[in-house]
Amino acid sequence: MVTVEQPQNGNGVSSKDEKDESKAVVLAATQTSPLRAPALLTPSSPEILNFPKSLQRKIVTGEDRLADTAKMYRQIIENIGEDPTRQGVLKTPERAAKAMMFFTKGYEDNLSELLNGAVFDEDHDEMVIVKDIEMFSLCEHHLVPFLGKVHIGYLPNKKVLGLSKLARIVEMFSRRLQVQERLTKQIATAMVQAVQPTGVAVVIEASHMCMVMRGVQKINATTTTSCMLGVFRDDPKTREEFLNLIKK
Repeated sequence: MVTVEQPQNGNGVSSKDEKDESKAVVLAATQTSPLRAPALLTPSSPEILNFPKSLQRKIVTGEDRLADTAKMYRQIIENIGEDPTRQGVLKTPERAAKAMMFFTKGYEDNLSELLNGAVFDEDHDEMVIVKDIEMFSLCEHHLVPFLGKVHIGYLPNKKVLGLSKLARIVEMFSRRLQVQERLTKQIATAMVQAVQPTGVAVVIEASHMCMVMRGVQKINATTTTSCMLGVFRDDPKTREEFLNLIKK
């Protein structure tokens, strides 16, 4: 049996031990704790705000992308046993492709362009709530819609955001393939990045067609998710005030 010794550095530590230590440091650095700040919030998990570049839509012309997607829809129509040349569905592949591009247009948006400077200095530290924001998205598991309402509240820290931008943030993230849990967190994290408030609260109430049209087929079932950051997570009274206000 041959024994191979690991090379050592000047401190008598083998290169293998150094690699193991570096792996441990990297692992510890990636295990971040949830954001729980009673005062100023800082952006958390910025990688979830913009879709990874490696997975963004291919850089092709809009016409090429539309044509490729239409071909795929034509194949789907054939695969389900329908005649793609029948008058009623002849142009369906192009219509469906255009619709899918619209349903997923959020991949082409980013937060900085969306805000467009609509962050204003304001000495206001009381709760701001925009509720009942209509939301439509596509379930990433079945590519069927889920829809409902989003409620957003935040406690400003010398900065306020133009009210329409809250709805646009919802639009940017909902126009992607989604799960409701991730969508809720992405909206909250975007608010943190936009205005660094002392607290953010997001609640989404939605009906999922994957539960209505297929599977268990429960037409009255709704799903509620929430993400509470900063004061909304740490102070029960603040959280209760927000939850009471969005019910009115």
